[in-house]
Amino acid sequence: MLKKRNVHKNNVAGRFAKSKLQSAMEYLMTYGWAILIIAVVLGALFQLGVFNANNFAPKAPPGSCQVFRPNGPYTTSFINLEGVCSGELPQYAASFSASGNSYIQSVSFPLPSWTVVAWADASTVPSGRAGIAGEGWYWDDKYVEAGWGRWAGNCCNITTDACPYLYGSSITPDQWVFLATTFSAPSNTMAFYQNGVLQGTNTAAGCSIDSNNEPVRIGADDGNDEFPGEIANVQIYNTSLSASEIQALYQEGIGGAPIDLQNLVAWWPLNGNANDYSGNGNNGQINNVNFVSNWWSGYTPP
Repeated sequence: MLKKRNVHKNNVAGRFAKSKLQSAMEYLMTYGWAILIIAVVLGALFQLGVFNANNFAPKAPPGSCQVFRPNGPYTTSFINLEGVCSGELPQYAASFSASGNSYIQSVSFPLPSWTVVAWADASTVPSGRAGIAGEGWYWDDKYVEAGWGRWAGNCCNITTDACPYLYGSSITPDQWVFLATTFSAPSNTMAFYQNGVLQGTNTAAGCSIDSNNEPVRIGADDGNDEFPGEIANVQIYNTSLSASEIQALYQEGIGGAPIDLQNLVAWWPLNGNANDYSGNGNNGQINNVNFVSNWWSGYTPP
């Protein structure tokens, strides 16, 4: 009798397990495609950056931080930063096309010593050279460029046309990078930095001579080299910043304010316009440039 009861229990347990398995299979058959579609959609949204923390971070509106010069442009007495200058992400970045003569242009700066910094994001790796003017920023044969699969800093001797390149790390498309080039007179020493790290130094005698009076261009040079991608927070100083100052600027992130107001010549955040927020009035002229709000894809705060 006991044996029959055990057999009966085993049969009931077997039928119950079989029923659960059958129910699970029916559930998967019914909802499996829906689960798969949801997984694919979520994967696509992650890929597009919808869940990127930068998408939900507070954004600073255009002109939220600027330099105040109570005694007028290029004066240095009592100057200070005004507004929200805590390094919040900008609402916009300038987007440049690889075709269509896309650039922002301002005045020329005859500076014996200088520093230029900017954030840049190449949408593709240019086959030639391109950037903050041809490369990112450019004036009178001084430029930073993206080309041949990597970033480079350059400052040509106007008389001899000798151009000693300083190369940085390879370019990863759709990834923001902080670039800085300094030139120190009278030693004629040029230095190139990428993400706050020194890439190298070289001697570039003669590159500080501004005999051609060429304007600053952002996004293209005065030839056919154009930058495919986005650029933000371009700053020009009339001194060669130190390595620690370059590192500090990088650590501020893409929304960082200038670090040396006394020697600041121009500051174009490119946060929705080409205005100069250094207090010196060097506003840029826009030619076929868009300002985009979804710039943050590929940006990782330092």
